[in-house]
Amino acid sequence: MIKQRTLKAIVRATGVGLHGGKRVEMALRPAAPDTGIIFRRVDLDPPVDMPANDPYSVVDTRMCSGLQKGNAKIGTVEHLMSALAGLGVDNCYVDIDAPEIPIFDGSAAPFVFLIQSVGLEFQDAPKRFLRVKKAVEYVEGDKTVRLEPHDGFKLTFAIHFNHPAIDGTGTKVTIDFAAQNYVRDVARARTFGFVQDLEALIGMGLAKGGSLDNAIVLDEYRILNPDGLRYSDEFVKHKVLDAIGDLYLCGHPLLAHYVANKSGHALNNQILRVLLEDKEAWEIVSFEDDAQVPVPLRGQLELQAA
Repeated sequence: MIKQRTLKAIVRATGVGLHGGKRVEMALRPAAPDTGIIFRRVDLDPPVDMPANDPYSVVDTRMCSGLQKGNAKIGTVEHLMSALAGLGVDNCYVDIDAPEIPIFDGSAAPFVFLIQSVGLEFQDAPKRFLRVKKAVEYVEGDKTVRLEPHDGFKLTFAIHFNHPAIDGTGTKVTIDFAAQNYVRDVARARTFGFVQDLEALIGMGLAKGGSLDNAIVLDEYRILNPDGLRYSDEFVKHKVLDAIGDLYLCGHPLLAHYVANKSGHALNNQILRVLLEDKEAWEIVSFEDDAQVPVPLRGQLELQAA
């Protein structure tokens, strides 16, 4: 049986919010089977729980994915959600004392480190996957996003920025988790932004905590970070990282091929809504008999456990 997973122990960290620029304290805690991922605003009285299992709870997709329940909000959840999905974590409480998850270095790698530092344990309950049964698509101008049937989890992403420093890197990538490892191939890709957009973003209440320490920063011609890129295709890989986190907000790991051109948080959320509204396009499945596990998924789980 493919079992659910949670953390072995509590792990804590302190950082800064990318958009609010304020200090944030966070704790990741183990959770019982079938709990899912639950964000908890512990700074509110009483604390407010926000389950990360419904794309309709995503209310802000400006430069991040943000959840809301009543008047309580929690922003920039995508990098942590990406790490949880990439490591196969089904159940976890995320205690947070601010309206935003800390940005750390702008990638998912610090979250991976935190989770791996305490380790994961299997739980006596079957992992439930959301399997795409027929293709669905969402189009907005020249931007497209599509989910197709696949017996594992694969992502194909293309970006177009008309910027010399970005266009000079790999701008299209396919990550197939039956053959590639999340920690090695995706997790270290950082978010990125442009100096010329900074003033406008700050005016919108965004990017107040941004710096060369937590993002790839570009002027009109070049990358300003002295250490350069971590991957030759880091820009598009960060888009993949974001998509993994955004898609995990459906509440289950996907069995699907995600195909996107110029997508972002808003389109990633829209494709989940399109999918879930078509009851014939998906089903929830589990694998209690190991012989029934599809080969691509079997490879994915082996790499995930490595």
